[in-house]
Amino acid sequence: MSDGGTSFYDPDSGRKLARKFEMQAYDLRAYLKEFSEKSGEEAITDGFGVLTESEEVTSAYIGYSTDVAAAMKVVHEHLDSIADALRKVNRNTELTDDDVAALFGKNDGAGQ
Repeated sequence: MSDGGTSFYDPDSGRKLARKFEMQAYDLRAYLKEFSEKSGEEAITDGFGVLTESEEVTSAYIGYSTDVAAAMKVVHEHLDSIADALRKVNRNTELTDDDVAALFGKNDGAGQ
């Protein structure tokens, strides 16, 4: 917001911010896939040696792994939603700017 109370929106900054959230969501999804492969039930029962001899410990670890993966999935979905919302704001702002410009007689040159 400027000192005069007028709000300005920079479309390039909006696109960049949306892209950053999108990339974070993408990276988190990749980490989640890797985490799930390394800590899923099959990986635990196959690769933990003595640990897998205790059903109680194995179950607790699988439960913890499942909870962590679920939490990471929620964060991923939230980041993705933020990116989508920012893209929508950017799109709506551009359309509104074009509509306001048309009201004041400015055109994009398409009719010439």
